[in-house]
Amino acid sequence: MRNLILLLISVCVLTSCAKEVTDDQQVYFNDFESQPSKQISNAVTETYNGTTVLGRFNASGFDLNLNDLPAHKLVEISFDLYIHDSWDGNKTSNGVDGPDLWKMIVDGNLYVNASFSNEDCDNSGFCPPQSYPSDYPNSNHNPKTGAANANLPGVCNLAGKTGGTTLYKITKTIEHSKASLLMQCRDQLTQTNAPDPKCDESWSIDNLRVKVINL
Repeated sequence: MRNLILLLISVCVLTSCAKEVTDDQQVYFNDFESQPSKQISNAVTETYNGTTVLGRFNASGFDLNLNDLPAHKLVEISFDLYIHDSWDGNKTSNGVDGPDLWKMIVDGNLYVNASFSNEDCDNSGFCPPQSYPSDYPNSNHNPKTGAANANLPGVCNLAGKTGGTTLYKITKTIEHSKASLLMQCRDQLTQTNAPDPKCDESWSIDNLRVKVINL
């Protein structure tokens, strides 16, 4: 019996029992330098750190609508997410500030629901946590965990401060076979004591890419 099991394993390895990628095709890309509104609703843009970004957003977001997609089994969505200024992560202060959440929804399903923290550790060594790279409220991670660049300048109330903006490179591969796709990005930010909420904390997107993948 043991020899039979080993033989079956060998055959499976040699014949690739697992599904393999047979084709991947980019169906959308936007760096927002020339076509900011292409297939996007609420396509506000501004210049940040020498590049044009989609945003900034606070208590809002955007929708990406794609149609007539080629046959596929998966979609891969990737983008740069900039977290600007005073995000409070998992903090809850009686509804005054935090938790500060960012969400990505595809065809009505929630694929990212994470809090982000741009706060510094205090004198006692306590670091106000965020959930990312896990979904909120399942985990506590240190501020800026998983960041591609944690030392970018802030925009408004942290303007010019190194570390006032954090860059995350997000990639999600999901099962998807429909000919259309609706991607929605939203925030749930709490800063009731801020005279200008968008100046207190905001977010933006760059280099948004969608690929379809066949197996």
